[in-house]
Amino acid sequence: MNFVSKRGLTAAILSTVFVAGAAYAEPTAEVLHWWTSGGEAKAVQALKADFEANGGKWIDNAVAGGAGDAAMTVLRSRALAGDPPAAAQIKGPAIQEWAKQGVLANLDKVAASENWDKVLPPAIQSVMKYQGHYVAAPVNVHRVDWLWVNPTVLAKVDGKIPTSWDEFNALAEKLKAAGITPLAHGGQPWQDSTIFETVVLGLGGPAFHKKAFVDLDEATLKSDTMVKAFDQMRKIRGYVDRDFPGREWNLATQMVMNGTAAMQIMGDWAKGEFLAAGKVPGKDFVCAPTPAPQGGYLSNVDSFAMFNVKGDDKVAGQMLFAKLLVGEKFQETFNLFKGSIPARTGVSMAKFDECAKASETALNAASANGTLLPSMAHGMSTTGSVSGAIFEVVTQHFNSTMSSQDAVKKLAEAVALAK
Repeated sequence: MNFVSKRGLTAAILSTVFVAGAAYAEPTAEVLHWWTSGGEAKAVQALKADFEANGGKWIDNAVAGGAGDAAMTVLRSRALAGDPPAAAQIKGPAIQEWAKQGVLANLDKVAASENWDKVLPPAIQSVMKYQGHYVAAPVNVHRVDWLWVNPTVLAKVDGKIPTSWDEFNALAEKLKAAGITPLAHGGQPWQDSTIFETVVLGLGGPAFHKKAFVDLDEATLKSDTMVKAFDQMRKIRGYVDRDFPGREWNLATQMVMNGTAAMQIMGDWAKGEFLAAGKVPGKDFVCAPTPAPQGGYLSNVDSFAMFNVKGDDKVAGQMLFAKLLVGEKFQETFNLFKGSIPARTGVSMAKFDECAKASETALNAASANGTLLPSMAHGMSTTGSVSGAIFEVVTQHFNSTMSSQDAVKKLAEAVALAK
C-alpha cells in the first residue's frame, strides 16, 4: 500500500513538473536582418546579448546585402511558404504593405505597457502603425544626407568642406588633378540613388524633394531642376574610380579611411564603420551634411515588424524583442554601435559622438520647421515598386551616355507605370 502510494505520489509530482515545464515558454525569436558589416554586426551582437540576458533564445538569420534587397527576397519566399520568421527588418511603406496582407502581429499590448505613444515621435508612430495599431518597433533614426571626409586627404589640396554642389565640383576637380579619387562609391542601384536624392535635395530644396519622391508629382519629376540633378550626377560619375561597379558600401567607406579617396556620400551607418575601426570623429574623419543650402534632413528609420507565428515561445519572444527594441538601454547601446541616433525621445546623448549630436540637433530642427523628409533611396518615402523604378533610371543614366533630358522623361514614365 505504501509502495503504491509512493508510486502514485511520484507520478503526481512528475506530472506536475511536466505540466509546469510545458506551461513555461522560453521566449524565442528568429530574427531576419541584413546587418552584416563591422559596425552593424557589433550592433546586432548588442541586441542579441540584451535579448539573451532577459531569458530569450535568439535565432540569427542574417542575409548580407546593403539596403536589404536579398533579405526581402528571403522574407517573401518564407512568407509565401507559410513559415515567416518571428521578426524581420522592415521599414517605411513596406510595413503597411505587409500589414495589409494580414500577416503582421499586433503589438498594442507591449506598446501600451511601455508607453510608446509618449516616447515615440508622432512621425515615427505613424510608420509603425497600421489602422491605428502597432505592428512594428523602431530601433533608430539614420540621417542619409551625410558627407564623410578624410581631413588629411583634403588638406593635401587645401580643400574645405563644400556647402554647395558647385563647391563640391570645384573641390573634386582639385582632388582629381592631384591624382586623388574625389568620391568613394559603390556601383549598386541603391547607392546610386542615395547620391541622387541628396543631389535632388541640394538643388531643389526640401519641398521639391517631397513633391518628387513622396507626392510623385509628374511636373516635378519632369522639371528643369530634375534635369539639373541628372547633370550633376553626370559630373559625379567622373569623380569616382573605375573599379566602383558592384562595390559594397562599407568597402567604399574603407577607401576614405585609408586615404585612397577623399569623400563618401552615405548614411550615418558609415560612421559605425569608422568607429568599429577605432577612428575618431573630428580627427580621423569629418562628418558634414551633403550640400543643401535650403536645409533638409533625409531620414531612414530601421525597424522590425513581427509576423504572425504559432507557438507560445515564439509569441513570447516577439513581445520581449519588441519591448527591448524601444527600451532606453537598448536604444543607447545599439545606436552607439550603429552610428545612428535613438528613435525614442529622452535618451541621454552624453555618450554619443559629435556627429550623432549634430544629427539629433538637425533632426529636431527639421521636425520643427517641416523639412524632415523620408528617404526615397532607403524605402521610406514610397513603395518598393516605385523606388525600384527610380533606381533603374538613375543607375541606367549613371552608367551610360543617356542625356539628362532623356533621363527625366524616363523617370516620369517609370514612376507613372510603377504607381
